[in-house]
Amino acid sequence: MTSQNPAAPNETWTKIIRPKRGFLDLRLRELWRARDLVLLFVKRDFVSAYKQTLLGPLWFLIQPLLTTIIFTVIFGNVAKLPTDGLPQFLFYMSGTVIWSYFASCLTKTSDTFINNANLFGKVYFSRLAVPVSILISNLITFSIQFAFFLAFMGYFALSGSQLHPNAWMLLTPLLVLLMAGLGLGLGIIISSLTTKYRDLRFLVQFGVQLLMYATPVILPISSFPQRFQWLIMANPMTPIVESFRYAFLGAGEVNLPNLAYSFGFMLVVLFIGIVIFNRVEATFMDTV
Repeated sequence: MTSQNPAAPNETWTKIIRPKRGFLDLRLRELWRARDLVLLFVKRDFVSAYKQTLLGPLWFLIQPLLTTIIFTVIFGNVAKLPTDGLPQFLFYMSGTVIWSYFASCLTKTSDTFINNANLFGKVYFSRLAVPVSILISNLITFSIQFAFFLAFMGYFALSGSQLHPNAWMLLTPLLVLLMAGLGLGLGIIISSLTTKYRDLRFLVQFGVQLLMYATPVILPISSFPQRFQWLIMANPMTPIVESFRYAFLGAGEVNLPNLAYSFGFMLVVLFIGIVIFNRVEATFMDTV
């Protein structure tokens, strides 16, 4: 009597997990196949963000509003910093809304491995699904805050403020894509490094704040000393903020070569981030 092998010879596997991969094997197909899981993560993040809070989703509006009021009082009324002739409230709100999306993407994706170590250790799926879901969750928040900004734009326009929105508003999807790519690329690089160097977690928030002051969020680029403007322009977020403000308010400029620089910078950082992230995920459970 012969025993039968429970696994049939002609059995085909739907999933094969290999321990080794090529340097340029980014496994983006795995991420695409995990798109349903990404949507589940988005729902989880959005629902849990303000769960058991008194004001709930209203915090999406309160946060940029309070930040804008503080900037208006301190930098506009007390320090009397210039705003390129724009209403101070709109100038600071435009910078706050667009910067918040980038900063939130960067800081939240930088904790991917640390915050999800238990989940990653139990089941296999494309690890990139987690940071990508963070981008989409933050995009929902950005959309709400962006609509809030447009409402204030309408109010100031009806009040007689000289605003000059123009056709460059059509660049908005590209600007959002650039911010998402930069936030994802830098965030997953930091997340990969924090599996060994936990100190980086404490530097992220501080570094994001410093980077904001090197971006024309509070000061228009025309107010920076001429000898330092090249340093401000080296920040890939500068052309994005300037273009957004010019498109909707008419102050600043849209410089296509500078936007091309931001786009190229984003592609390089995103590629390096995905490569490092995919290589670290194979061994991070040994160090996290």
